[in-house]
Amino acid sequence: MSGIVLSASVRQNLLSLQSTADLLSTTQNRLATGNKVNSALDNPTNFFTAQGLNNRASDINNLLDSISNGVQVLQAANTGITSMQKLVDTAKSIANQVLQAPAGYTTKSTVSSSALAGTAADLVDGTVLAATDVLDIAASAGHAAFSFTFTATTSLADLNTALAASDLSASLDSTNQLVITTTNDTASSTIGAVTFTNTGTGTVTFGAAGSAPVVDAASQAIRSNLVKQYNDIITQITTTSQDSSFNGINLLNGDDLKLTFNESGKSTLTIKGVTFNAAGLGLASLTSGTDFLDNALAKATITKISNASDALRSQASALGSNLSIVQIRQDFNKNLINVLQTGSSNLTLADTNEEAANSQALSTRQSIAVSAMALANQSQQSVLQLLR
Repeated sequence: MSGIVLSASVRQNLLSLQSTADLLSTTQNRLATGNKVNSALDNPTNFFTAQGLNNRASDINNLLDSISNGVQVLQAANTGITSMQKLVDTAKSIANQVLQAPAGYTTKSTVSSSALAGTAADLVDGTVLAATDVLDIAASAGHAAFSFTFTATTSLADLNTALAASDLSASLDSTNQLVITTTNDTASSTIGAVTFTNTGTGTVTFGAAGSAPVVDAASQAIRSNLVKQYNDIITQITTTSQDSSFNGINLLNGDDLKLTFNESGKSTLTIKGVTFNAAGLGLASLTSGTDFLDNALAKATITKISNASDALRSQASALGSNLSIVQIRQDFNKNLINVLQTGSSNLTLADTNEEAANSQALSTRQSIAVSAMALANQSQQSVLQLLR
C-alpha cells in the first residue's frame, strides 16, 4: 500500500469516509444491542457501575426463590392450624355430647346418717345434732376432702352450700335421715370414708363410706362410643400436624424456618416452630370405661380442649404476623431489583431514536464522502482518457 500515491484531496476524503464508517459501525452496534455501553472500552465508569448494580439485583433475585419457599412453608403451617382448629372444635363437640347424654349410673354413691331430730330449716336442734359437731369426708377419686362444723343455726341449705365445692349434696329422706350423695357431675365416684364427731345428747352415726354407684349399661355404651369418636379425632390432629410441611420444613412439627432477605446475609428472620401434635397441645387419647364416665370427666377434657384451641389461635396469630413480614420483604426485594436494574439501564442503554437519527445522518454523510472522492479523482480520470 505504501507504493500507492493518493492526492491530498483524495486522502482527506478517504479519512473522512473511514471516520464515517467507524461512527456508522458504532451506531449500528448500539441499535443492534440496545446499549450505548457494551464493554469497559465504551465507558469504564458506567460499565462497572452498571455491572455492580446488575450483580446485586441478581443476588437479591436468587434470594426471592428462598423467600417464596418460606411463604409457602408459612402457608402450609397456617393451613394445618386451620384444619387442626376444626378438628379440635369437633373434639369439643363430642365432649359436650357427653354432658347431654343420659347419666352413666342408675344409682349414685350415697352415705346416710341415723335419724335426726332436726328439720331441713334447722338441722341443729341442740339435742341430737349440736353446735360444734363436725362432719369429715375423706378425699376420694372425684372429690376433695371435706370438713364441716355445725353451728347453732346450720340449715340444710348451709350444708349443701359447703358440700357443692366437693360435688356432693345432702337431703333428708322420709325417715329423717341425712343422706349425702354425689352429683351428676361426679356420678362415677364413690364417697370417701365419713367420720362424725357428735356432741349432742343423742347419738348420730354415719356409714363408714359411701356405697358404690350402679352403672347404667346403655348410657355407658353411648359414652364408650363417644370415647372412640374422640380418639379418632385425636389421631387426626397428630397426623394433620405431621403433614403440614413444605419442602421438608414443618413449623408444626418442631422445625425452624430461617429466611435471608439481603445479599449480605445481615437481614434475616428466624421463625421458631412448635410441636403441635396431640401431645404438644396437651391432648391424649381416652380410655373406654375410664373416661367420659360422668360429667366431671367430660368437663376436664373440655378444659384441655379449650386450652389447645387457645394455643392454636395464638400460633395462628403469630404465623399471620410472620407471613405479613415475609410478604412485605418479598415485595420490597422485587421493587428493589427493579430499581437496581433501572439504574443499570440508565447507565448503559442507548437512545434508539437518537441512534436511528445518527445512522441516517451517517449514511448520508457516507454517500456524500463517496461522491466527493469521485470528484477528487476526476483529474486522474482525464489523464486516463488521454492515455486511451
